Amino acid sequence: MLHVEHLEPGSTPPPAPARVCAQPTACTHCGQPVPPASRDPAGGASFCCSGCRIVYGMLREHALDGYYSYRDREPGNAPPALATGRDYSEFDDPRFLDLYAGSRGDHRTLELLLEGVHCAACVWLVEKLPELVPGVTSCRLDYARRTALVSFRAGAPGPGAGAASGATTTQASAIARTLDRLGYPPHPHREGARAAIARREERDLLTRLGVAGASAGNSMLFALALYSGGFADMDAEQTRYFRLLSALVALPAVTWSAAIFYRGALGALRARRPHMDLPLSLGIVLGVLWGTFNLLRGAGEVYFDSLSTLVFVLLAARLVQVRQQARAELAAGSAHALTPHAARQLDAAGAVTVVPAESIPHGARVEVLAGDTFPVDGEVIVGASQADTSWLSGESEPQRIEVGSEVFAGTTNLMSRVVVSAERSGAETRAARLWREVERAAQRRAPIATVAERASAYFLIGVLLLAVIAFLAWLPAGAGRAIEVAVALLVVTCPCGLALATPLTVSAALGQAARAGLLIKGGAFIEALSKPALIVFDKTGTLTEGRLSLVRWVGDTSLGPQIKALEQASSHPLARALVRALSHVPAGTATQVEQHLGIGVRGIVDGRRVTVGAVASATAPLPEWADTALRGIERDGQSPVVVCVDGVLRAVLAVGDPIRPDAARVLARLRQSGNRLVLLSGDRTAVVEHVVRQLARQSGVRELFETAGGELGPEAKLAFVEAARARGERVFMVGDGVNDAAALAAASVGVAVHGGAEASLQAAGVFATRPGVEPLLELLRGSRRALGVIHMNLALSLAYNVAAASLCLAGAITPLWAAVIMPLSSLTVVSHSYRRRMFGVEK
Repeated sequence: MLHVEHLEPGSTPPPAPARVCAQPTACTHCGQPVPPASRDPAGGASFCCSGCRIVYGMLREHALDGYYSYRDREPGNAPPALATGRDYSEFDDPRFLDLYAGSRGDHRTLELLLEGVHCAACVWLVEKLPELVPGVTSCRLDYARRTALVSFRAGAPGPGAGAASGATTTQASAIARTLDRLGYPPHPHREGARAAIARREERDLLTRLGVAGASAGNSMLFALALYSGGFADMDAEQTRYFRLLSALVALPAVTWSAAIFYRGALGALRARRPHMDLPLSLGIVLGVLWGTFNLLRGAGEVYFDSLSTLVFVLLAARLVQVRQQARAELAAGSAHALTPHAARQLDAAGAVTVVPAESIPHGARVEVLAGDTFPVDGEVIVGASQADTSWLSGESEPQRIEVGSEVFAGTTNLMSRVVVSAERSGAETRAARLWREVERAAQRRAPIATVAERASAYFLIGVLLLAVIAFLAWLPAGAGRAIEVAVALLVVTCPCGLALATPLTVSAALGQAARAGLLIKGGAFIEALSKPALIVFDKTGTLTEGRLSLVRWVGDTSLGPQIKALEQASSHPLARALVRALSHVPAGTATQVEQHLGIGVRGIVDGRRVTVGAVASATAPLPEWADTALRGIERDGQSPVVVCVDGVLRAVLAVGDPIRPDAARVLARLRQSGNRLVLLSGDRTAVVEHVVRQLARQSGVRELFETAGGELGPEAKLAFVEAARARGERVFMVGDGVNDAAALAAASVGVAVHGGAEASLQAAGVFATRPGVEPLLELLRGSRRALGVIHMNLALSLAYNVAAASLCLAGAITPLWAAVIMPLSSLTVVSHSYRRRMFGVEK
């Protein structure tokens, strides 16, 4: 909330905003407002800029203007992103192509991560790339991953590359420029081998599922003929024929498709740890062996239809789980796009060459323009500017850099051109090392065992022992009868209730959580979230809004038009904060505007000389009221801005990062629930102390945080979380920035709040899609409910298995009836899971 102090009797309220008399015309291509001078008076196509006009004309020229009708079929589809206008010359560098483009003869394959992909129309348009760029042979866009796989005939730079012939070639930069002009700026996809392996495993699983489904369907048809023939006195020869066909069509399912379970069983035997695949594999193998024996001797039941159906259902459940994990990790490719892939390297003569950032050698000179992201770690050797380091340090205010200052890849140069001497590039930058810490922590952290997994060891051992007891107890009645009872026991107590129903229960909870705005990446997190813990909070963007805002105004409040007139020409974060705060105020007319680094903005506004900037911009001695205001602003850790008119200081403004409205109440509730709270921030210590005081006052809890620290980098946050985990504590980390990513991955559960960076979303186990920290309360409350439902499901599943196993031991259930009643446990538990509400329930 903005605090205004009226200290001058002559102050007047800001004038009312101007009325809007007419609806603005939307650009035909991008949907942005069109300036009045550019509107088509006849009501035809209008464009906000020449870039949109060019793209529209290009689509019409190639008969691809159907994109617009395709895009508008679904309401709410956003327009494509605006083109960046880059030339992408670095895409043609041999080092770039060696890094990112596969080669086969004269063909290259380039995988690109695209911005701006938002609907099916984007897929349609991007896949028309071969019609737009001669030399491109194919383009396939994976909508979920926002990655395009482009195949093209590589050609050398120069005229003639686009000649219309069967051997037409093109360059990677031409492909990138075309995608950029269409509104989908491309980046090289730095995914790595791990995701490619995951894709191959999913394809293998899907193939096994298809084979098992075909086997199960056909085997059930032949089984239906057998069961029907039992009532119609089918002769022996026909019976043997259908039994043989049932076995043959089921063979691929129970051998190749089920091999994934056999490998799990063998692994469990080698590790000497019971696994759900063990009794399942044993039941399938015994069923196949005994069914084959009965087939050969022409008597007894064959179970090939039931066994192939069982394999199909279990593979389907595993595929659902694998895809859920894949969706949770879609941000992996984007996380590596934190640092730019291209850099402007200077040669000895000062000429600029755009090259891949990974290829920059130590000591090379790199030019970084205002608004660009630093591509390397290094030291500034020419120029001075300000850098936005918030993603790395958590510092909400821009930092001044000058000759001798250290800069890091991924941070943003805000004000003016600088030249950097490269010290580390590519995988050696601080950003890359930080991301390796994220991956290392994620791999080191053992999955939290769910209740079903802890119970499964005892359950599986009991099933195997019971099967042996059943076989020995019924052996005097004959080997055939003993095997039938043992197989019936293994089939009827098949761990479907645990292997299927419990994960589906978790899926129900995850679906309800998603509808409530909480994306939980796996059921393993639910158990940990259901119990009190040490909760570590980041400050910037988590407990605060995460962006600078005008929080205090001392002095003349009528200066809004003059301030806005000057600041709207600046890209400085403080200027943007002031312009946002004055959005309701019409700007004055500014001339002779000058920006001075470290000072502020000066100019003539409506005939008066106005200065808006740092305290150093005030030339006259400060009056007492201004000095008092500035001391208070400094005490609260906020940034002061002074406004002078004709050399007289007229107002003092404070810009800061306001606390989220729900933060104090949520923190108090968490304390009441038995959680311990810690605040770790990269921001200045004075700012952190001010936030702690405000939260304590608003919540009514004097010692709200157990520990609160400022000026802590990502490595320090990671060390704190790892030390707490080493003491055996359950640690939740709540953050939003890249500087929180390593700690999020190392914590028992990492929670990324709404608006967080891609890296934090990748590292965290939970992502809240609603703003504020209120979703954290619902997350903990819903997890407790979900764990209660899992406990109930376990009880139902175990009760079913005890009853069914007792009937099998008594010889009351044959293998055929065991296969028939086997799904009852899963159906009961699944029905119970989806009937109960866990997340999204009011208090």
